Amino acid sequence: MSTLAVIGAQWGDEGKGKVVDVIAREAKVVARFSGGNNAGHTLVIGDKKIITHLVPSGCAYPGTLCVLGAGMVVDCDVLREELDALERQGLMQSGELRVSYEAHLILPYHRELDGLREDARRDAKIGTTRRGVGPAYEAKAARRGIKVRDLFNPELLRSRLELNRGVLAPEFERLGGGRGVDVEAVMSQADQWRSWLEPAVCDVGALVHQAVVDGLPVLFEGAQGALLDVDHGTYPFVTSTSTIAGAACSGLGIGPTLIDGVWGISKAYATRVGAGPFPTRVDGAAGDAIRRAGAEFGATTGRPRDCGWLDLPALRYAARLNGLTGLCVTKLDVLAGLANVAICVGYRDGVEPGRDGLEAAVPVYESISGWDDPALRGRLEAARRLADLPVPVRAYLDRVAEAVGVPITLVSVGPDREQTIVVTTPF
Repeated sequence: MSTLAVIGAQWGDEGKGKVVDVIAREAKVVARFSGGNNAGHTLVIGDKKIITHLVPSGCAYPGTLCVLGAGMVVDCDVLREELDALERQGLMQSGELRVSYEAHLILPYHRELDGLREDARRDAKIGTTRRGVGPAYEAKAARRGIKVRDLFNPELLRSRLELNRGVLAPEFERLGGGRGVDVEAVMSQADQWRSWLEPAVCDVGALVHQAVVDGLPVLFEGAQGALLDVDHGTYPFVTSTSTIAGAACSGLGIGPTLIDGVWGISKAYATRVGAGPFPTRVDGAAGDAIRRAGAEFGATTGRPRDCGWLDLPALRYAARLNGLTGLCVTKLDVLAGLANVAICVGYRDGVEPGRDGLEAAVPVYESISGWDDPALRGRLEAARRLADLPVPVRAYLDRVAEAVGVPITLVSVGPDREQTIVVTTPF
């Protein structure tokens, strides 16, 4: 296997940053194919905690090429801040980033519009991060989006900005004004973006295709999670793009035959941030305990995440959507303080993920013995092979793998990159 796609198998926030960071140690190219800076990946390397929003998690390895694909929407100001921070920490050097000509831009008026729309929804908020991601994808679908390549054609850029100003002016007025599409301000900023971005811009599809042809190990990095997919997720409480493995093809400009395997990432429990159905949510003391132990607050927004038990029907659905060949289970250590752990094995009344009625689904739970003994927790966090895991933890993993029908290929037993059991070689 020379290529591997890694995606979130829940509602996002599954620990993709750490998993991709571990796998990227063996990759030469790490290519992200969708989303924008509404996603945040957290890396813990020794005493360093690094959060990236646009740059792929391969940034921690010198010489690894980090790629932003055509399926992404890019806020140039956020990207520049991120690159500067990574360079200060010695984690990314000049020449290690490539950005697709075809990626669309998040512009100031997208961010403003995102916030105004969310405020106008009042009690019917979707839970957007207000980063402008949705409006940027909307403009893309409406064929008035602005691509990275447009920065290098000022005349075309100006005409497209003026088009957007005309289309959006009535909505800005209806929502209470705001600055709207300031054509001259964006044109001025575009000069700055163009000057520093130009060395990194290229035909990403051709680059990735050639890397695969040359036999280099290439990692395709997803964002958010399968249940937030705009087509197959819990619509309308989803993100604005496709988050499943198939999006790697359109998001990078490669054929499906170039993807050798797909690993999905799931926490040992479940979380969700923002609005939308979450059948296995746990309220009260148990939910609070999981949130505190897992530090379940959004890397991008800081919002507390709702926490709940692992949802096997939803995980099976994600496995089917993505054609998973492997399952990575993270944050097993978070459950270490619980005497009993529950798993949702189905829903009453025949409700299925991806169908109407999930918001009213009643979970059917199976109880599994926990691992709250301090000695077991110590063994868990020190484990570097499956055989080293305490018996209750191994039984939990075996139950999950059997129910989902996908072998477990990686296990995380703590936040640090070294606290990882790699069961199957990724490349």
